[in-house]
Amino acid sequence: MTRGVLLGRAGFGALGVGALAYGAWLVWGLGSTQWLAVGKWLAGGVIAHDLLFAPVVVLVGVIAARRLPSYARAPVAIAVVVWGSITLFAIPFLGRFGANATNPTLLDRPYRLSWLIGLVVVAAAVVVASLLRRRRER
Repeated sequence: MTRGVLLGRAGFGALGVGALAYGAWLVWGLGSTQWLAVGKWLAGGVIAHDLLFAPVVVLVGVIAARRLPSYARAPVAIAVVVWGSITLFAIPFLGRFGANATNPTLLDRPYRLSWLIGLVVVAAAVVVASLLRRRRER
C-alpha cells in the first residue's frame, strides 16, 4: 500500500471517529430520558436497511444483470442505491409524520413533489451515464 493510500485512510478514519464522537456528544446532551428513543430510532434504521433496502437492491441488481445491456447495469445499480436512500430518508416527510394542525409551519413544503423531482433527476442521470458508457464501449 502506498503512503498516500495510508494517509487517506487514516484521514477518513479520523473524520469518521470525529463524527461518531460529535454524535455521541449530541446524544449525551439529550439526557437519559431520550436515550431509549434514540436507540429505537437507530435500531429501526438497521432493521429498515437489512429487511427492506438491502434485499431490494440485491433483487434489482440480479434482474438488471440478466435483463439490461452491460453499459446500463452500473448506472442502474447506483440509481437504485441513491433513490432508495433518498426514499428511506424521505419516508417521515412523505408520510407527514409529525404534522400538527395547530402548527401549519410543520411539514409545510411540497415533499412529494420534491421526491418526484429527485426521482426524475436520478433517472436522467442513469440515461446520460448509460449513453456515455454505451458510446465508450463501441
